[in-house]
Amino acid sequence: MPRAIQIAAYGGPEQLQLVDVAVGAPGPGEIRIRHQACGLNFIDVYQRTGLYANPLPLTLGMEGAGFVEALGEGVTHLSVGDRAAYASQPPGAYCEVRVMPAKCVVRLPDAIDFDTAAGMMLKGLTAQYLLKKTRPVEGLQPGDFVLFHAAAGGVGLIACQWARALGLQLIGTAGSAAKCALALEHGAAFAIDYSQEDFVGRVKEITGGKGVKVVYDSVGKDTFDKSLDCLRPFGLMASFGNASGPVPPFAPGALGPKGSLYLTRQTLFSHIATRESTQAMADDLFDVVGSGAVKICIDQRFPLAQAAEAHRALEARKTTGSTILLP
Repeated sequence: MPRAIQIAAYGGPEQLQLVDVAVGAPGPGEIRIRHQACGLNFIDVYQRTGLYANPLPLTLGMEGAGFVEALGEGVTHLSVGDRAAYASQPPGAYCEVRVMPAKCVVRLPDAIDFDTAAGMMLKGLTAQYLLKKTRPVEGLQPGDFVLFHAAAGGVGLIACQWARALGLQLIGTAGSAAKCALALEHGAAFAIDYSQEDFVGRVKEITGGKGVKVVYDSVGKDTFDKSLDCLRPFGLMASFGNASGPVPPFAPGALGPKGSLYLTRQTLFSHIATRESTQAMADDLFDVVGSGAVKICIDQRFPLAQAAEAHRALEARKTTGSTILLP
């Protein structure tokens, strides 16, 4: 029988168990895919701990790549035998074989291997919607400053490169000198080690006191308040994660005195709600990776059976770039 990593209760990495699972035929609008690689993301931690609740038992994982084994009724954009990849709801990627909705699965270009695809779909599509769709009211033009937290992570390293390709001056933050150096190597115009420097003061220094047009923040509780102080008037605070914990309740009235700021809480799954939007975003990602403007850094590989160790490394901030699990 195929194997999967499941949790039967919310909690720490020790809840991740390798189990045998029965996988049947796909129903209408579904496919069956045999994974060659699966991606690891912080949303997997949120689901494991119960911050994002799902029915139990739960197979974790939101992105993967492999071969299409079977098609359900009504699926016309894929064929049996296709190389395919996805970032998709519901969870279930930590496995050898799964049945899943077809609408967010796309055909993988021959030039992109399975490991790269598994390491880039959720992260790359996230970078795409942030830089291309989540923009301040005044827009973004070449030369504009943006602040990106966790710049040495999987999404961050993609965003550093993509922002450079768009002509933006990305100011990245990270938790060590080595991670800052990594962000700079991948296109960040500036990098701030928040363990050694006050990032608000450094951002103001870099921007000549004006602040940035937008902050992209996946850290959450630890960076939210100070991030608002980095914005110029009419700037956009784009929150898209909670790595340090959820942002506490917030009074919208505080946005006025800080410069009539805008605040949004983004999630990838709003942007890939249809097959058409998923395909358009994936095409944009495949183009920028295929051109060489963005290179996907897979810095950690774990066997599927060692998913708990992968989670421990991620939560301890010991990872850089993308991490994949190999069935």
